[in-house]
Amino acid sequence: MKRWYLLMAILGTTIVGYFVVKTYSPINFGAMWHDLVNQARQTTHRDLKSTPDVNDAPIEVLELRRRDQLRPLTQSEEGRKIQDVPHGTYAFSRCGVPSVSVKRDKTLLEIHKHADGIVYYVGYASQDHIDKYFARQKNFHIITSPTSSRKTPLLFEIPVDFIFRCETRPFQEGYLFDLFVTVIPELKE
Repeated sequence: MKRWYLLMAILGTTIVGYFVVKTYSPINFGAMWHDLVNQARQTTHRDLKSTPDVNDAPIEVLELRRRDQLRPLTQSEEGRKIQDVPHGTYAFSRCGVPSVSVKRDKTLLEIHKHADGIVYYVGYASQDHIDKYFARQKNFHIITSPTSSRKTPLLFEIPVDFIFRCETRPFQEGYLFDLFVTVIPELKE
């Protein structure tokens, strides 16, 4: 019988405490929770809406992103320096990667930041230029394009750290990126 009175006293105190807090508290916990949930939904919706449409990327680029388990940069991450971008993302940027963008553009190269933190330029190049890279030559350059063409038919990626200088050049309706490599770090003596 004593337990029954004890449970009723605790329940009554809890109910009275609830009404006192609800009536006299300057904090509205229900509204705070509602605002927090709405903000999370809007951020997620806005970020998903602003990610690049995967249908505009060539199939080989989609496969490379999938193989490397990369997600698109979100709108809230746009404009950051590459070192501030989370690992495992892809974005777009100009030479030197001053900042990253969410949207594909003919003036920007695709940038991949792998899970290990290594950042790559991704674009299309000729077989001759790719062979120079795989032969580990010193002092060469690679002409790269954000889109496949007759002169740059093969998808290619190279670590940004290997590039000594990058220059952007207008070409027909798009741009070419001239990536200068002096020494690949593995070959330093």
